[in-house]
Amino acid sequence: MIFTKAWWRAALIRAVKTVAQAAVGLIPAAATIAQVDWQTVVGCACLAGLVSLLTSLAGLPELE
Repeated sequence: MIFTKAWWRAALIRAVKTVAQAAVGLIPAAATIAQVDWQTVVGCACLAGLVSLLTSLAGLPELE
């Protein structure tokens, strides 16, 4: 697989969306915004983004 500029663009867009979805999914776990464990939210969101990039190695349908 050749990692073209188009591939990186599509993979990064997908990863950013995944990071946002993971973060938004974890925030409601706290009763108030002050009780949110931001370290956990950021860590889980970054891990989700990494997994998204790794999954993109298998192929990106939007480029096929």
